[in-house]
Amino acid sequence: MTLRTLGKSDMKITRIGIGAWAIGGGKWEFGWGPQDDAESIAAIHAGLDRGINWIDTAAAYGLGHSETVVGRVINGLQTRPYIFTKCSLVWDESGRIGHSLRADSIRREAEASLKRLGVDTIDLYQIHWPAWNGHSENASPGSIEEAVGTMAKLKAEGKIRHIGVSNFDARQMQRASHVAPIVSLQPPYSLLAPEVEAAILPYAQQNNIGVIVYSPMASGLLSGAMTRERIAAFPQDDWRKHNPNFQEPLLSRNLRLVETLRSIGKGHNATPGEVAIAWTLRNPAVTGAIVGVRSAQQVSGIANAPDIKLSHEDMLEIEQVLTLQTA
Repeated sequence: MTLRTLGKSDMKITRIGIGAWAIGGGKWEFGWGPQDDAESIAAIHAGLDRGINWIDTAAAYGLGHSETVVGRVINGLQTRPYIFTKCSLVWDESGRIGHSLRADSIRREAEASLKRLGVDTIDLYQIHWPAWNGHSENASPGSIEEAVGTMAKLKAEGKIRHIGVSNFDARQMQRASHVAPIVSLQPPYSLLAPEVEAAILPYAQQNNIGVIVYSPMASGLLSGAMTRERIAAFPQDDWRKHNPNFQEPLLSRNLRLVETLRSIGKGHNATPGEVAIAWTLRNPAVTGAIVGVRSAQQVSGIANAPDIKLSHEDMLEIEQVLTLQTA
C-alpha cells in the first residue's frame, strides 16, 4: 500500500487505517451493539494481512474494551502496527462518560491505556475532544493547554511518541501547537459531513498537520451493506439507532446517494464504501482515513479504496446527487 508521512512525524502510514470504535461493543453510551471479540481479532488480522499499518482506538471505546482487544492482537506480533489512541473522555463506576483535560487525568488515562494495550509506548496520543457533548470548554476541568503540556511530559518520558488532536477547530489547533508540536488532527469527514473542508482542513494543510479522518463511510451508512431492514433491527445499544442520518427524512436521501456510489463503483470494480472512502482521500489535506471493521469479510470491502482515482465525471455525478439532496 502507498505510504504517506503523517504531518511532521517520522511515521509513514497507509492511506487507510483500522478503526476500533465498533469493536468496543455495546452496553455503553456510544456503543455499536454486541460484538464478538473473536470476530474483532480476525478483522484486525485481516486488515494487517492486507498491508494496513496502523490501528486507531480510544480508551472510551467500550470503556477500555477496544484497547484490550487491540492489545490481544498485537501481543506477540513480529512486526507491530502503529497504535493510535486517545484521552480526555473518562467514565465513572456506572459507565457514565465525562470529560477532563486536567493533567492528573491525562496521565492516569495514558498509564491505563499503556497497560490495556500491553505496550511501552503509544505511537500517537490524541486529545479525543476539546469540549464534550455540546458544552463549552469551560464546562470541563482543565484546559487544552494543560492537557497538551502533560502530553509533552509523557513524550519526554518515552510513554508516547507523538501528540495529536481530534475534533479540534483551527483556533484550538493553534492553541495546542503553542504548547507542543501537534502532528495530526482527527476530524469527522465524509460525503454526509463535509464541513471541515471550509477552514479546518486548509489550516491543517497550511501548517503541515497530518489529517486522519474518521467515519468516511458515515458510520457504515455509505458502505453499501446498509438496508432499512438492517437499520430497523439495530439493537438498543447501537448509537446509530438514534442518529438523524439513519432516520427519515434523511435516510431515504442517504440511501439514494449509496446507489450513486454503487453505480460509480462498478466502473472501478469497487464497493460503494470504497468510493466513499476514496472521495475523502482525494482531498490533498487528508493523509489517511480511519475505517472501522467488525469482521474479516468487511475488510475486503474497503481495502482497495486507496487505489481508486475518481474521475472528473465521477466527481460531477456525486456533486449532482449531493446538490439534489440539499435542494
